[in-house]
Amino acid sequence: MTVKDINPLLKMDYPDVDVIRVDDTYYMVSTTMYFMPGCEILRSYDLVHWEHAAFVYERLDSTPAQRMEGEENIYGQGMWAASLRYHEGTFYVIFVANDTHKSYLYRSEKIEGPWRKSEIEGFYHDNSLLFDDDGRVYIVYGNREVYLTELKPDLSGPKEGGVNKMIVKDRDDAYLGYEGSHIYKINGKYYIFFIHMPRATGRRTEACFVSDTIDGEYTGRDVMDDDRGYCRSGCAQGGIVDTPDGKWYAILFQDSGAVGRIPVLMPISFNEGDDIPVFGDNGKVPLEFEVPDGRPGYEYEPLAGSDDFKVPACHPEQSPACHPERSEGSFDSFGFKSRWQFSHEPELELVEHDTAAGSVRITTGKVCKNLVQAKNTLTQRSTYPTCAAQITVDGSSLKEGDYAGLCLLESAYAFIAITRRNGELYLVMYDREAPEGLWGERHDTTPGREQAAVKLNGSSAVLRAEADFTMMKDTACMFYIEDGQKKQLGTQAQLRFKLDHFTGARFGLFVYSTKECGGSAEFKEFIYQ
Repeated sequence: MTVKDINPLLKMDYPDVDVIRVDDTYYMVSTTMYFMPGCEILRSYDLVHWEHAAFVYERLDSTPAQRMEGEENIYGQGMWAASLRYHEGTFYVIFVANDTHKSYLYRSEKIEGPWRKSEIEGFYHDNSLLFDDDGRVYIVYGNREVYLTELKPDLSGPKEGGVNKMIVKDRDDAYLGYEGSHIYKINGKYYIFFIHMPRATGRRTEACFVSDTIDGEYTGRDVMDDDRGYCRSGCAQGGIVDTPDGKWYAILFQDSGAVGRIPVLMPISFNEGDDIPVFGDNGKVPLEFEVPDGRPGYEYEPLAGSDDFKVPACHPEQSPACHPERSEGSFDSFGFKSRWQFSHEPELELVEHDTAAGSVRITTGKVCKNLVQAKNTLTQRSTYPTCAAQITVDGSSLKEGDYAGLCLLESAYAFIAITRRNGELYLVMYDREAPEGLWGERHDTTPGREQAAVKLNGSSAVLRAEADFTMMKDTACMFYIEDGQKKQLGTQAQLRFKLDHFTGARFGLFVYSTKECGGSAEFKEFIYQ
């Protein structure tokens, strides 16, 4: 089928993608960092529409930082840039975590799991795995200096006496050196794709290098330098995949401001007389092109959406049978629909999901200084170009100094919440002004800025957050519903994508205490628009 104006793909924060095909099914993995369950894998039959297939893990190592104990956190760290492969009946996922400085290997015979965890000796930044035809296994990794290392057959670490060498080095006049490696063997040649950022253009660019032998000389050049007319933001870093009829496509990501890094799809072609493939239309992302449609009429489950919290929960630790193929029936996010993820590892003893009542009650377990220290924040990705979320919050069980509400969570956040002060309940709107530059403060201990407060009539409120990411406008407005009317609270907030969190803004349901833990709030009727 021919599709027009499909980009950006998914319109959500799915960066650092790797993509494979198994028979007629495509699978894509993406960076999930500090959100858990983690290492989400998506499924598609046409490369355009995607749905949830699996989370590779629920908890990683349960370190104090992953559990957000005290003021510890893993914002901007955690699981990065996985390599996804399928070889002789087994799926393989390899990634590093920048908080533990370990390289993890997960394997499963089924995409839904169960996934078996192990570690690989060494640290392989932005790695890519290759099972060669002769039975040997290699991993490519690094930044600016890119290395090729042969692994043991069981992938437990480097093979003694095996290949271990630097194969590509970026020049010094690049803002970002070659990284985001993806290696393939195609028609007997070895291809490695990278992202980098030359100073001459100042935007992300995709490069390709090729060699006749695995450990030979790699030569190449840039193959994609295009921003689709979008804010001078280049499209780069991702995987390539072939269709059953032999056509090739690439899925790269594009920095898109506060909404995050969004995938972009394009065809690629291998031409006679030139080993380097052509991306898109001579290095530009075309507006219209053909894509495969392996299952016409198939209905995909949305990656974000409303929730009445009434669907019977089924946690895999309680019943491993609750992993059918369709994502709507796969409640593998700690008993919630797979569109939900917690910020950091949750403390489930403090989370009560009542499917009969259609409610979620979250109780605080520590004292926090601000929103980003809150445990058990339940999140969904935001959507480009505009989106909104609404939730009913009951604050009757909040303690003095507690906050409970709806946020857009990232480094420069904004939220609307119910708080108890001087024994009475108020509605408040807060934001955080992030510092200039790419970096913020990962261990932020400063309270957010209160922009407005009104006394709440009763103990519950319908809260609403609206975001506008159009051409990196990146603004948020907070509202409450009173007598059927939408009323704005506070000022328009400026959202910002920064490297301390390194993720796009997410809608979040949160509760935190500033004076005494043990308070709680109840959430009902989540509406996503």
